[in-house]
Amino acid sequence: MTQKARILVVEDEAAIRSGLADVFVYHGYEVDTAADGNDGLRKALSGRFDLVLLDVMLPGVDGFEICNRIRQQDRRQPVIMLTAKSSDEDIVQGLTLGADDYVAKPFSVTQLVLRVQAVLRRSGIAGELAREIRLNNGLVIDSENLSAGDIVFTRREMDLLQYLAQQADRPVAREELLARVWGYANHMEIETRTVDIHIAKLRRKIESDPSNPRAIITVRGAGYRILLADQ
Repeated sequence: MTQKARILVVEDEAAIRSGLADVFVYHGYEVDTAADGNDGLRKALSGRFDLVLLDVMLPGVDGFEICNRIRQQDRRQPVIMLTAKSSDEDIVQGLTLGADDYVAKPFSVTQLVLRVQAVLRRSGIAGELAREIRLNNGLVIDSENLSAGDIVFTRREMDLLQYLAQQADRPVAREELLARVWGYANHMEIETRTVDIHIAKLRRKIESDPSNPRAIITVRGAGYRILLADQ
Protein backbone atom coordinates (compact mmCIF):
# COMPACT_ATOMS: atom_id res chain seq x y z
CA MET A 1 0.00 0.00 0.00
CA THR A 2 1.33 3.45 -0.91
CA GLN A 3 1.98 5.62 2.12
CA LYS A 4 -0.15 8.74 2.23
CA ALA A 5 1.59 12.11 2.14
CA ARG A 6 1.32 13.94 5.46
CA ILE A 7 0.26 17.58 5.61
CA LEU A 8 0.40 19.94 8.60
CA VAL A 9 -2.14 22.78 8.48
CA VAL A 10 -1.21 25.68 10.80
CA GLU A 11 -4.18 28.06 10.85
CA ASP A 12 -5.80 29.88 13.79
CA GLU A 13 -9.25 30.39 12.20
CA ALA A 14 -11.18 27.28 13.24
CA ALA A 15 -13.52 27.18 10.23
CA ILE A 16 -10.66 27.46 7.73
CA ARG A 17 -8.53 24.97 9.66
CA SER A 18 -11.21 22.29 9.86
CA GLY A 19 -12.32 22.95 6.28
CA LEU A 20 -8.79 22.50 4.92
CA ALA A 21 -8.31 19.35 6.99
CA ASP A 22 -11.50 17.88 5.54
CA VAL A 23 -10.51 18.82 1.98
CA PHE A 24 -7.06 17.25 2.19
CA VAL A 25 -8.34 14.10 3.91
CA TYR A 26 -10.88 13.80 1.09
CA HIS A 27 -8.03 14.01 -1.42
CA GLY A 28 -6.19 11.16 0.26
CA TYR A 29 -3.72 12.88 2.58
CA GLU A 30 -3.00 12.35 6.24
CA VAL A 31 -3.63 15.68 7.98
CA ASP A 32 -2.69 17.16 11.33
CA THR A 33 -3.51 20.69 12.42
CA ALA A 34 -2.30 23.38 14.79
CA ALA A 35 -4.35 26.36 15.98
CA ASP A 36 -1.50 28.60 17.11
CA GLY A 37 2.09 29.33 16.32
CA ASN A 38 3.66 27.58 19.31
CA ASP A 39 1.95 24.27 18.58
CA GLY A 40 2.56 24.76 14.86
CA LEU A 41 6.27 25.33 15.40
CA ARG A 42 6.62 22.25 17.59
CA LYS A 43 4.86 20.04 15.07
CA ALA A 44 6.58 21.58 12.03
CA LEU A 45 10.01 20.88 13.52
CA SER A 46 9.13 17.26 14.30
CA GLY A 47 10.10 16.15 10.79
CA ARG A 48 6.92 14.09 10.44
CA PHE A 49 5.30 16.02 7.59
CA ASP A 50 5.74 16.01 3.83
CA LEU A 51 4.37 19.55 3.54
CA VAL A 52 3.55 22.40 5.93
CA LEU A 53 0.66 24.72 5.02
CA LEU A 54 1.32 27.79 7.11
CA ASP A 55 -0.77 30.88 7.81
CA VAL A 56 1.18 34.12 8.29
CA MET A 57 -0.88 35.67 11.09
CA LEU A 58 -0.90 33.36 14.10
CA PRO A 59 -1.16 33.83 17.87
CA GLY A 60 2.13 33.15 19.60
CA VAL A 61 4.85 32.54 17.02
CA ASP A 62 3.92 33.96 13.62
CA GLY A 63 4.19 32.12 10.32
CA PHE A 64 7.35 33.97 9.27
CA GLU A 65 9.24 32.80 12.34
CA ILE A 66 7.98 29.23 11.89
CA CYS A 67 9.13 29.24 8.26
CA ASN A 68 12.50 30.66 9.30
CA ARG A 69 12.94 27.97 11.99
CA ILE A 70 11.96 25.22 9.55
CA ARG A 71 14.57 26.43 7.08
CA GLN A 72 17.26 26.56 9.77
CA GLN A 73 16.60 22.88 10.46
CA ASP A 74 15.71 21.55 7.00
CA ARG A 75 16.24 23.39 3.72
CA ARG A 76 14.30 20.70 1.83
CA GLN A 77 10.99 20.76 3.76
CA PRO A 78 8.15 21.88 1.44
CA VAL A 79 6.31 24.93 2.84
CA ILE A 80 3.36 26.85 1.38
CA MET A 81 2.31 30.06 3.12
CA LEU A 82 -1.20 31.52 3.29
CA THR A 83 -0.98 35.31 3.00
CA ALA A 84 -3.31 38.29 2.96
CA LYS A 85 -4.27 38.97 -0.67
CA SER A 86 -3.40 42.66 -0.50
CA SER A 87 -0.07 42.27 1.27
CA ASP A 88 2.89 42.16 -1.13
CA GLU A 89 5.18 42.48 1.89
CA ASP A 90 3.84 39.20 3.32
CA ILE A 91 4.42 37.46 -0.01
CA VAL A 92 7.97 38.74 -0.45
CA GLN A 93 8.94 38.08 3.17
CA GLY A 94 7.53 34.55 3.12
CA LEU A 95 9.35 33.59 -0.07
CA THR A 96 12.53 35.30 1.08
CA LEU A 97 12.48 33.17 4.23
CA GLY A 98 12.33 30.06 2.08
CA ALA A 99 8.68 29.16 1.46
CA ASP A 100 8.22 27.16 -1.73
CA ASP A 101 5.11 29.09 -2.69
CA TYR A 102 2.29 31.22 -1.33
CA VAL A 103 -1.48 31.24 -1.71
CA ALA A 104 -3.31 34.53 -1.15
CA LYS A 105 -6.53 34.73 0.86
CA PRO A 106 -9.31 34.44 -0.06
CA PHE A 107 -8.29 31.43 -2.14
CA SER A 108 -9.91 28.82 -4.35
CA VAL A 109 -9.81 25.43 -2.61
CA THR A 110 -9.32 23.74 -5.97
CA GLN A 111 -6.32 25.97 -6.74
CA LEU A 112 -4.86 25.33 -3.29
CA VAL A 113 -5.16 21.56 -3.68
CA LEU A 114 -3.54 21.70 -7.14
CA ARG A 115 -0.67 23.77 -5.82
CA VAL A 116 -0.13 21.46 -2.85
CA GLN A 117 -0.10 18.51 -5.24
CA ALA A 118 2.41 20.33 -7.46
CA VAL A 119 4.81 21.13 -4.60
CA LEU A 120 4.62 17.56 -3.28
CA ARG A 121 5.19 16.16 -6.76
CA ARG A 122 8.28 18.30 -7.28
CA SER A 123 9.67 17.51 -3.82
CA GLY A 124 9.75 13.82 -4.74
CA ILE A 125 11.65 14.26 -8.02
CA ALA A 126 15.40 13.73 -7.88
CA GLY A 127 16.09 13.95 -11.61
CA GLU A 128 19.42 13.51 -13.39
CA LEU A 129 21.22 16.49 -11.91
CA ALA A 130 24.79 17.70 -12.08
CA ARG A 131 26.70 17.59 -8.80
CA GLU A 132 28.22 21.01 -9.47
CA ILE A 133 27.02 24.14 -11.23
CA ARG A 134 29.88 26.42 -12.29
CA LEU A 135 28.73 29.96 -12.99
CA ASN A 136 30.51 32.45 -15.24
CA ASN A 137 31.18 34.68 -12.22
CA GLY A 138 33.44 32.01 -10.70
CA LEU A 139 30.96 30.65 -8.15
CA VAL A 140 30.84 26.86 -7.85
CA ILE A 141 27.55 25.53 -6.47
CA ASP A 142 27.40 22.15 -4.71
CA SER A 143 23.98 20.85 -5.75
CA GLU A 144 23.97 17.88 -3.40
CA ASN A 145 24.70 19.94 -0.29
CA LEU A 146 22.64 22.98 -1.37
CA SER A 147 25.56 25.31 -0.87
CA ALA A 148 28.37 27.35 -2.41
CA GLY A 149 30.98 28.03 0.25
CA ASP A 150 29.20 30.02 2.97
CA ILE A 151 26.11 30.52 0.79
CA VAL A 152 23.21 28.15 1.46
CA PHE A 153 20.22 27.51 -0.77
CA THR A 154 16.75 26.13 -0.20
CA ARG A 155 15.63 23.04 -2.09
CA ARG A 156 13.40 25.16 -4.34
CA GLU A 157 16.25 27.57 -5.14
CA MET A 158 18.42 24.59 -6.10
CA ASP A 159 15.64 23.13 -8.26
CA LEU A 160 15.48 26.47 -10.07
CA LEU A 161 19.25 26.68 -10.53
CA GLN A 162 19.39 23.08 -11.77
CA TYR A 163 16.67 23.58 -14.34
CA LEU A 164 18.18 26.81 -15.64
CA ALA A 165 21.57 25.06 -15.85
CA GLN A 166 20.03 22.18 -17.83
CA GLN A 167 18.62 24.74 -20.29
CA ALA A 168 21.67 27.02 -20.25
CA ASP A 169 21.73 27.43 -24.04
CA ARG A 170 18.50 29.45 -24.03
CA PRO A 171 16.29 31.75 -21.94
CA VAL A 172 13.52 29.97 -20.01
CA ALA A 173 10.07 31.54 -19.80
CA ARG A 174 8.36 32.13 -16.46
CA GLU A 175 5.50 29.81 -17.47
CA GLU A 176 7.95 27.00 -18.25
CA LEU A 177 9.62 27.43 -14.86
CA LEU A 178 6.22 27.26 -13.13
CA ALA A 179 5.49 24.03 -15.00
CA ARG A 180 8.87 22.31 -14.73
CA VAL A 181 10.25 23.58 -11.40
CA TRP A 182 7.04 24.18 -9.42
CA GLY A 183 5.11 21.39 -11.13
CA TYR A 184 2.11 23.43 -12.21
CA ALA A 185 0.28 22.05 -15.23
CA ASN A 186 0.45 24.29 -18.28
CA HIS A 187 -3.30 24.83 -18.26
CA MET A 188 -3.37 26.12 -14.68
CA GLU A 189 -3.99 29.85 -14.50
CA ILE A 190 -1.62 30.75 -11.69
CA GLU A 191 -1.52 34.25 -10.23
CA THR A 192 1.87 34.18 -8.55
CA ARG A 193 5.10 36.16 -8.43
CA THR A 194 7.03 33.26 -6.94
CA VAL A 195 9.36 32.85 -9.95
CA ASP A 196 10.39 36.50 -10.01
CA ILE A 197 10.88 36.62 -6.24
CA HIS A 198 12.98 33.43 -6.26
CA ILE A 199 15.13 34.83 -9.06
CA ALA A 200 15.63 38.02 -7.03
CA LYS A 201 16.59 35.93 -3.98
CA LEU A 202 19.11 33.94 -6.00
CA ARG A 203 20.65 37.09 -7.44
CA ARG A 204 21.15 38.52 -3.95
CA LYS A 205 23.01 35.33 -3.03
CA ILE A 206 25.15 34.72 -6.12
CA GLU A 207 25.68 38.12 -7.75
CA SER A 208 28.21 40.70 -6.58
CA ASP A 209 25.83 43.37 -7.89
CA PRO A 210 22.25 42.00 -7.97
CA SER A 211 21.03 45.12 -9.80
CA ASN A 212 23.41 44.31 -12.67
CA PRO A 213 23.31 40.50 -12.82
CA ARG A 214 25.95 38.52 -14.72
CA ALA A 215 25.06 34.92 -13.84
CA ILE A 216 21.26 34.94 -14.15
CA ILE A 217 20.16 37.47 -16.74
CA THR A 218 16.75 38.60 -17.93
CA VAL A 219 16.13 38.27 -21.67
CA ARG A 220 13.37 40.72 -22.46
CA GLY A 221 10.24 39.00 -23.71
CA ALA A 222 11.80 35.53 -23.37
CA GLY A 223 12.55 34.80 -19.71
CA TYR A 224 15.60 34.08 -17.59
CA ARG A 225 18.92 32.59 -18.66
CA ILE A 226 21.80 31.27 -16.57
CA LEU A 227 25.37 31.83 -17.79
CA LEU A 228 27.77 29.01 -16.93
CA ALA A 229 31.55 29.09 -16.76
CA ASP A 230 32.02 27.49 -20.19
CA GLN A 231 29.69 29.87 -22.00
